[in-house]
Amino acid sequence: MKRKTIKNTATLSGVGLHTGASVNVTFKGADAGTGIKFYRSDIEDDTALFADVSNVIATNRGTTLRKGEVEVATVEHLLSAVHSLGIDDLHITLDGPEVPIMDGSAIMFYDTLVASEVIDTDKDREYLVINEIITYKDGETGAELIALPSDFFEITTLVDFNSDYLGQQYADFGFDDSFEKDIAPARTFAFLHELELLFDQGLIKGGDLDNAVIIANEKTSTEKLASLSSKLGKGALKVDEAGVLNTSKLRYSNEPARHKLLDVIGDLSLVGHPIKGRIVATKPGHKANIEFAKILKKHWQAQRKLKGRPSYDPTATPVFNTEQVQAMLPHRYPFLMIDKIMSCTDELIIGVKNVTANEACFQGHFPGNAVFPGVLQMEALAQTGGILAINSMGAEEEWDTYFLKMDNVKFKSKVVPGDTIILKMELMSPIRRGIVQMKGTTYVGDKIASEGELTAQVVKRSK
Repeated sequence: MKRKTIKNTATLSGVGLHTGASVNVTFKGADAGTGIKFYRSDIEDDTALFADVSNVIATNRGTTLRKGEVEVATVEHLLSAVHSLGIDDLHITLDGPEVPIMDGSAIMFYDTLVASEVIDTDKDREYLVINEIITYKDGETGAELIALPSDFFEITTLVDFNSDYLGQQYADFGFDDSFEKDIAPARTFAFLHELELLFDQGLIKGGDLDNAVIIANEKTSTEKLASLSSKLGKGALKVDEAGVLNTSKLRYSNEPARHKLLDVIGDLSLVGHPIKGRIVATKPGHKANIEFAKILKKHWQAQRKLKGRPSYDPTATPVFNTEQVQAMLPHRYPFLMIDKIMSCTDELIIGVKNVTANEACFQGHFPGNAVFPGVLQMEALAQTGGILAINSMGAEEEWDTYFLKMDNVKFKSKVVPGDTIILKMELMSPIRRGIVQMKGTTYVGDKIASEGELTAQVVKRSK
């Protein structure tokens, strides 16, 4: 799937929930590979603020990003809309310190971006693929997030509000669900007992009954409602049968749980790459979401480092076993450096070398500190590449391979007895006049041990 941006520039306006400041937000398409960048037009600093978890500085009632003098608060609703549309490259310019709250949901951001026409770029998306169970738990709040393997991006949120009205709720979002209909309209919310504290802290200057759902967690006195009415600048307030202090009804019976799910999408988008995996979030909040995003970011970095690492199943049947390898190569102990070939195509071959304490090289390299020599790792790659070249020529026992040069060779981690080396060789260009150019990489566990570019010539074996 290709990376996406928008075709047309668009602007929307509103006020910040926590600052009460009026702000205009302008969306503009960006070149493939740019990423999501925020800019502030109201200050002199023109630094690009990447939508990345490394730039998060606060998670109190919202997610705030900062780099240099450029700070943007309450980014989660906007980013959830951006992420849901698969937009990877976008310039977002604000003339204020906070993304406007709009109606308390993500629907206005979503609609604005759709109207701007989402288009493909010429670059492919890179996914964070969840291939193992990843967990995070906040011992203080009880928030817990789990990532599980899945072919699609899916989220389940489980919340317990300890409220006489709401109690426990959950929400699901899967591959076949509509973000526009099922998640985007869910509004932000706060509890009645928190409201006065939030006002005293100056955290909801732009909040009113039209852009934030206020929920009572218990019966509320008339005096309390009158006090809040005065602070909100509203007439007489009442708590309806659903426990909502609002002139409008809930959009969904589980709207708070859906909004929590919306927040999770926005916060996890700060990993910087779309996720293929199932997220289960129990009692999520911005702090926990961001801590989990940091963990996922580390997994992405490790995954990217090992991009292209072959999977190896030691129980799988090799395409060439040791005897078949010996039939193709002239090498013998102690210089046969391949135990088996796990896969072989016209352009890619995967071999295996099991390093044991009985290797002849360990008699002198080094006594008491056995290290498998890097040059022998290159030799193992060369032999693996030889099989690829010979197999590509179509006559397995009639050709020999002689290596002409090795370029850009790097040794990155130590190989010791007991290690299993995965040998990967791939053609860099088609074979011409018997000349073969290959990219070789060795892996031990989750690390690259060595790599290099090897050039060989394939000639007919003398009889």
